[in-house]
Amino acid sequence: MTEFPEGTPCWADAMFSDLEGAKSFYGEVLGWTFGESASEYGDYTQAYSDGKAVAAIVPPMPGAEGQSAWCLYFASPDAAATTEKVKAAGGQVLMEPMQVGAFGTMALAREPSGAAFGVWQPGGHKGFEKRGEPGAYAWAEVFTRDPGTADAFLSEVFPYQAQKMADEHVDFMVFSLGGKDNPVLGRMRMGEEFPPEVPSYINVYFATDDCDAAVKRAVDHGAILRFGPMTSPFGRFAALTDPQGAHFTVIDMSTTEGGMPPMADA
Repeated sequence: MTEFPEGTPCWADAMFSDLEGAKSFYGEVLGWTFGESASEYGDYTQAYSDGKAVAAIVPPMPGAEGQSAWCLYFASPDAAATTEKVKAAGGQVLMEPMQVGAFGTMALAREPSGAAFGVWQPGGHKGFEKRGEPGAYAWAEVFTRDPGTADAFLSEVFPYQAQKMADEHVDFMVFSLGGKDNPVLGRMRMGEEFPPEVPSYINVYFATDDCDAAVKRAVDHGAILRFGPMTSPFGRFAALTDPQGAHFTVIDMSTTEGGMPPMADA
């Protein structure tokens, strides 16, 4: 498997106090199976779809117990250099680059408006072995109340080209790599529909072959439906919060409605 270009979302994981509960929930909702927990890496446990690695779950570190959240990792050829860019662009490095055995090097950071993310410099572990198919990562968006700050930061840290959706009703930016035909990340301005206590975050989308059925499975197993399902030009999707508090979205990209919105260079 080839390595992901710099700035590409390449992996996702989440901490769960109830690891077995998370396995049961995501197994039912997304059809995931799980490998053996790696005790030497804090019981880090990979999730698989059709035998291909798609995400991971891990118990919280001591002192980090609390609401769970999905963390999206961006590919980097040099994690140390990327963390220096994070600092220079006004972000915060939460964890300096750390080598994870022969798998690669990771770092954790927060962009200036508050959304946390990871940086991954691959070794033996390149990242997602499956993307854009049912059971796998499909898309992600930075949700922020300070879009100008987030946009400037992302464009400074990663080699993105930015385009803004030409829609007066929504403030949405798309970041692409290597040309506008390769979008890799969205940015959505958080409006009044978000309670003030909800911080900026990165919303991860997982693909499914039937959004409504996935929502029913999720709700039946303790999730809260936050939005949708609704059909868009990009697919039919719904936003959920899992039983341990992690936000995520499911999307059926084969069910679409309407034309693609026009985009303008930012």
